[in-house]
Amino acid sequence: MAAIAATSAPPSFLGTRRGKLTLVLLCAVGFIDLLDASIVNIALPEIRTHLGFSVQSLQWVASGYLLTYGGFLLLGGRSADLLGRRRLLVAGTSLFGISSLVCGLAGSEGVLIGGRLVQGAGAAMMTPAALSILTTSFHTRGDRVKALGAWGGVGALSGAAGVVFGGVLTSEVSWRWVFFVNLPVVAVILAASFRLVDAERPKAPPLRDFDTVGAGLITSGMLLLVYVLVNAPSVGWGTARTLGELAGALALVVLFVFNEQRHSNPLVPLSLFKIKGLWEADVTQILAMAGFYTMFFLVTLYMQEVLHYSAIDAGLCYLPVTVGAAVGAGVATNAIPKIGTRPLIVAGALLGAAGVFLLSRVPVDGTYLPDLLPGIVIMGAGVGLVLVGVQNAANGGVPADKAGLAASLITASFQLGGALGLAIFVSLATGRTNHLLATHTQPSEALTLGFQRGLLGASFALVIAAVIALRAPNVRVADMAPDADDNQAPPVPVASGSTREAPHFSAG
Repeated sequence: MAAIAATSAPPSFLGTRRGKLTLVLLCAVGFIDLLDASIVNIALPEIRTHLGFSVQSLQWVASGYLLTYGGFLLLGGRSADLLGRRRLLVAGTSLFGISSLVCGLAGSEGVLIGGRLVQGAGAAMMTPAALSILTTSFHTRGDRVKALGAWGGVGALSGAAGVVFGGVLTSEVSWRWVFFVNLPVVAVILAASFRLVDAERPKAPPLRDFDTVGAGLITSGMLLLVYVLVNAPSVGWGTARTLGELAGALALVVLFVFNEQRHSNPLVPLSLFKIKGLWEADVTQILAMAGFYTMFFLVTLYMQEVLHYSAIDAGLCYLPVTVGAAVGAGVATNAIPKIGTRPLIVAGALLGAAGVFLLSRVPVDGTYLPDLLPGIVIMGAGVGLVLVGVQNAANGGVPADKAGLAASLITASFQLGGALGLAIFVSLATGRTNHLLATHTQPSEALTLGFQRGLLGASFALVIAAVIALRAPNVRVADMAPDADDNQAPPVPVASGSTREAPHFSAG
């Protein structure tokens, strides 16, 4: 009688020790990149005092990083696909570490701002490289959902952790340590990259076939767009300069799209946007991050300028956010296999909107427990759900040869959302405050009413994000990992009279 040979499911790379360590390594890259955007903000008053920054130039300590990070992301992500992901990860991390050292040692405005510009360029290389390594290393659908859930959870934690660490380091040591703290982490990442990540030798197109024009157009367009968003609050949204720069950025993007349609080897193949849920996730994250990032910025100012909290006290007030974000990320990771990404993103955006709306009602004489804590915790749970959901929706179904590009798109939406939120909602807050000060309103009351208006706008952005997510495709586990091993048909059982080699499954 014939005996049937048993077949086994493909092995889990995440179930191995090397797989776990690889995930920790990649999440550390994402954490340090996103942390740097928030950890520096809380140190800005000390930086201004020690280095003699003007109010106008001080903004470039934060904006310089955002400018080059957002501007070079698409080029960095595509370069990872074409030149090798580990190569870009190591190069970007090295650049990030060297520039962190320069920033920490800076003795003048120009050196610090220049270091921040270089630091953003390094981050634009290492973040999409790390995320694309994650999506290509964890082959099976179950592994990919868990790995992307961890990455999204780390993104949710990084903003709150940056404020906490920034407050502690600035108050207890020195503002310079918000940069020096990167150095040991960078050293560990570099050492672990060579031990855990295999080197690639992708077949890059000849230089004459590389989309040099497309790379120049999209990088210039992104740089100009972020620059406009950063400067618009101080220059004015209705000025000829701002409108002209916006028109220039739009023209560069249109020319880029036209070039991609005609080029034989485009930098960004437009077919990428046909992947289920990808562009909807990117747009949703832009609006969601506009709301979340603005909340951190305005509430921190409220605690320091109105309630007169110290830097370390303001930072520690965000510890409950880390708890809420961790809970939200864990719930989302476990729920995606059952219900898909859409319900989680919608629920997270609405929770975030509710939390930010509660914070928009803070009074002049507010206290932490009744006026800040409920909104902070609710918002934290929302950000965990949203970021895990959009990471899975945007990266889960991307083929391996486009992983770096997709990673750069979702990371760019994170950065653009933060810049857009600060440009619009901080302008709302500042305009309201200035109007009230002109009518001789008390400064603390004018500041609070301005913060209320900015936070209310941020809550509306999160509601719009929920509406867009509600109309987006629901990405399920079956839509993920199109080149995964568990997509392959199982071998046909054969009789014992003949033998066949057991199927081999890559462990990533």
